Amino acid sequence: MANISASMVKELRDKTGAGMMDCKTALNETGGDVEAAVDWLRKKGLSKAAKKAGRVAAEGLVAVESSGHTATIVEVNSETDFVARNDQFQAFAREAAKIALMGNGTLENLEAARFPGSELTVKDRLQELIATIGENMTIRRVAKIEVSKGVIATYVHNAVSEGLGKIGVLVALESEGDVETLSAIGRQIAMHVAATSPLALDSAGLDPNTVERESAILREKNAGKPDHVLQKIVESGLKTYYKEVTLLEQSFVIDPSKSVSQALKEAEAKVGKPVVLKNFVRFALGEGVEKEEAADFAAEVAAAAGAKA
Repeated sequence: MANISASMVKELRDKTGAGMMDCKTALNETGGDVEAAVDWLRKKGLSKAAKKAGRVAAEGLVAVESSGHTATIVEVNSETDFVARNDQFQAFAREAAKIALMGNGTLENLEAARFPGSELTVKDRLQELIATIGENMTIRRVAKIEVSKGVIATYVHNAVSEGLGKIGVLVALESEGDVETLSAIGRQIAMHVAATSPLALDSAGLDPNTVERESAILREKNAGKPDHVLQKIVESGLKTYYKEVTLLEQSFVIDPSKSVSQALKEAEAKVGKPVVLKNFVRFALGEGVEKEEAADFAAEVAAAAGAKA
């Protein structure tokens, strides 16, 4: 039997929301493989891991900046929310997004760029800020998208000031139609993305391993059925999955009676030209980053798992 530690149980619990004893059982059944344990719990109906928004959030800010046909989004992390409210920190995050507009969309390029008003690089300016404020900070990630014609709409959720907040979204719409109308529908779609966190634009954009994983779960849940029946169940299940996780097939939050693709098609009449949703980016602050938990919770997990942390 695999040696299941309390930290492994905690990780699985954070990912799935399943009970601690169920998590321990799943890990024992899968030899300590956390990802396999996630699937085991889902097969048993004990988890909805695929719909979880992410792990415990780190602190900091997401900054967005747009120049119309080009837009960037940057996540800058801090140790505490107190620092995220600091004027110097906010000014740095906002400036980093502006600098990224002139770069190639990579973190390395942004960190090496010159910070305005000084001879320092962006990375050196951040180190200077760390020394001044006394708390560790990092630029975690950056993205840049462009369109040759049309607009890139932006949206910031839980904004602390213009262009800064906890969730940032960029949506690229390609069209030769009315820019004002295009911007309005683009902002609505950006709000939709913030709310639903789609995995890809359409089914073709999904990771093949993710699709295969969903197929395997469907097959195992329906094991024993005739092959031709099982095939139809898998096909139907994947269609439902695509509607849940791909942007164009999701029900539009502004009007759930239609999909996002249908809403875009209807918008073309107002825009005056065809509209193509080319790309989107969504950054949620701290997704995938774990923060330290209180000691009493660690002890609770250890007690339930029968292992030392």
